[in-house]
Amino acid sequence: MADSKLKHEQIQYIEFLSKDITRAKEFYTQCFDWKFTDYGPEYTSFTGDYVDGGFTYGDPVNGTVLVVLYSEDIEATKNKVINSGGTIVKDIFDFPGGKRFQFTDLDGYELAVWSL
Repeated sequence: MADSKLKHEQIQYIEFLSKDITRAKEFYTQCFDWKFTDYGPEYTSFTGDYVDGGFTYGDPVNGTVLVVLYSEDIEATKNKVINSGGTIVKDIFDFPGGKRFQFTDLDGYELAVWSL
């Protein structure tokens, strides 16, 4: 992922559920020429011109796309979420690309924040 795409606290990554990740990869490669990197049988990430994201195995349901924001300071962003009334649903954890946490906003929408 190019560092030029990293903008502090902006939407930067989107995750989708798919019952057939291979089929999803074929579709989005043909439609948008997205490039994929597999991380086991139940997760693949994609890179596009202006957005990156991933597909994880699961039954798609309207409203299940996970919006992921980038943060230069994940602890400070987490504190802003808490102080604004958000609820942390997955505390900061490590993953192959860095660190991440997930929260719900005041309407119950779940989002994530990641950092290098």
